[in-house]
Amino acid sequence: MKSTNIQLVLIRHGESQWNKENRFTGWVDIGLSEKGCHDAKQAGKFLKKEGFVFDCGYTSVLKRAIHTLWIIMDELNQTWLPVKKSWRLNERHYGSLQGMNKCDVIKKYGAEQVKQWRRSFFISPPQTDADEVLLLRKDPRYVNLNFKELPRSESLSLALNRILPYWTHEIFPQIKNKKSLIVSVHGNTIRAILKFLNNLNDDEIIDLNIPTGIPIVCEFDPDINFSFIKFYYLRIN
Repeated sequence: MKSTNIQLVLIRHGESQWNKENRFTGWVDIGLSEKGCHDAKQAGKFLKKEGFVFDCGYTSVLKRAIHTLWIIMDELNQTWLPVKKSWRLNERHYGSLQGMNKCDVIKKYGAEQVKQWRRSFFISPPQTDADEVLLLRKDPRYVNLNFKELPRSESLSLALNRILPYWTHEIFPQIKNKKSLIVSVHGNTIRAILKFLNNLNDDEIIDLNIPTGIPIVCEFDPDINFSFIKFYYLRIN
């Protein structure tokens, strides 16, 4: 029987082309691989089988997340669903590591250092060149942002600081209005949200890895001021 609690579904986009190539992606706008499209299609089929019907969708401004949501909505026969996009839901910025093969980075810097860059809460990867920020500033998705809002690199903590205002002022009010939401975003976007909701400590967040294409259900209790209860994966067979 479906829970009477308010449910929010988070999903990391399906496999991207750079996931397939084992490269750091961050804010680089890379599309889904063939497997990634299949991941999203299977997630949509499973959500339909489980009886999920949504009122609104959210995504970043990066196409791997947007296309994942499109495919899921198509499988749910909900392509008419209103969708809101925000740069605040982007993946964390991986600085100068973006585009580099992860194995090559490990060979250069060592496995422990790379683990800290990827998984820790406060440690940022090396910053990208300032010219890269100037290129972002010309992108129509970011042209209206303050220059200081555009990152050269982000720790998970900095990413959460970017994400949290959007959660507080846009997504959570919808939950309190008892809306059923699906949020198609990125691994570190989800890690940041779950750290905040579940009050995970620094050791717990290091061990939290979000798989591609697997829906995560977050439950909120409407009888206790919509307090967060738990999250769990919907395993696709």
